[in-house]
Amino acid sequence: MKWLDRLPTSLLLVASLFLGLAPFTPEPHVVEKLRMLVSGSLRRPLDIFDLCFHILPLVLLLLKLGRTAAGKHQP
Repeated sequence: MKWLDRLPTSLLLVASLFLGLAPFTPEPHVVEKLRMLVSGSLRRPLDIFDLCFHILPLVLLLLKLGRTAAGKHQP
């Protein structure tokens, strides 16, 4: 997972914040899509793609931080 080690943490943090909170009003897509997921109404492929698209930077950031904490990060 050298490609993940090469990604700057700051870039992943900024992308996570912007894509995780976009659009800022009336509510972020992630919140809307997670509510749909919990209620069982997340069925359309476009909605599923949208959820995956908005949480991908956060997942990558968590993976990178986990690798760094575990000592598997190689500079």
